[in-house]
Amino acid sequence: MASQRAVRALTPLTLALLISQAAIVVTGGAVRLTGSGLGCPTWPECTPGSYFPVENQVEGTFHSWIEFGNRLLTFVLVIFALATLIAVLRSGRKDLRLLAAGQFLGIFGQGILGGITVLTDLNPITVAAHFLLSIVLIAAATSLHSRRKGPAVRTQVSGPLHTFSKAHTAWAALVIVLGTVVTAAGPHAGDSDVPRLDVAIGDVARMHSLSVIILMLFTVAYYKRKDISALTKRRIQVFFGISLAQGVLGYIQYFLGVPELLVGLHILGTTLVWIAAWRIWLSVQFKAKEMAL
Repeated sequence: MASQRAVRALTPLTLALLISQAAIVVTGGAVRLTGSGLGCPTWPECTPGSYFPVENQVEGTFHSWIEFGNRLLTFVLVIFALATLIAVLRSGRKDLRLLAAGQFLGIFGQGILGGITVLTDLNPITVAAHFLLSIVLIAAATSLHSRRKGPAVRTQVSGPLHTFSKAHTAWAALVIVLGTVVTAAGPHAGDSDVPRLDVAIGDVARMHSLSVIILMLFTVAYYKRKDISALTKRRIQVFFGISLAQGVLGYIQYFLGVPELLVGLHILGTTLVWIAAWRIWLSVQFKAKEMAL
């Protein structure tokens, strides 16, 4: 009976975990966009001698609570990750144990990396690494949620489709990496005194834009393949729609001088694009009947 309850619990828990992993990326973006990156100037304390914001901090109470709120969300993630791991163990799903344990350990890794980011005064390289680790954890959380209904059996994918599938996912990841370079060179550093990456933002923005265009063409070619399943086709359609909206938003925010609200929406769009890309990969690598739609 306990095992059956654990099996049923996997659906809400893995969904909550995935949403939380995406949410912490968005709230991390809010920290940066409001200039609150050093609202808590030390770690693990918020300010020397206190784990909570205190009145009359040099950084300002507003910025302190924004940064502190983002730190608190990490504890929500820990709760969901721990509950998911327990449910996986109780359900007997040995195929999900590594993914579930990786979520739990990865969140602690994020906490340490977040501390390094604060202690290095928001070095753009550590900020980018902090974000990219979240992208890895989002992919793993997506796998957990998609595979929750039953042991996923790998398909016998080989040859051109296998190569095409890996290349599409890798290129989507490259687009995101280039986006972090644009961010590291851009104006929203998280604090007015933080130095930016010493590259020409116009050049890296054009590289990022070109990579997006190539990804869209790549996706169209993917959709036209005759050896993909109906499930993969549907997921490609979703991915294309989200990516197109994200690309349009990217151009709009660039020409409007990257206003904070649009940048925040773009960060949200990045997480949705990546989840959609990873779901395409999952639909090719595993049998459709074993996957949760």
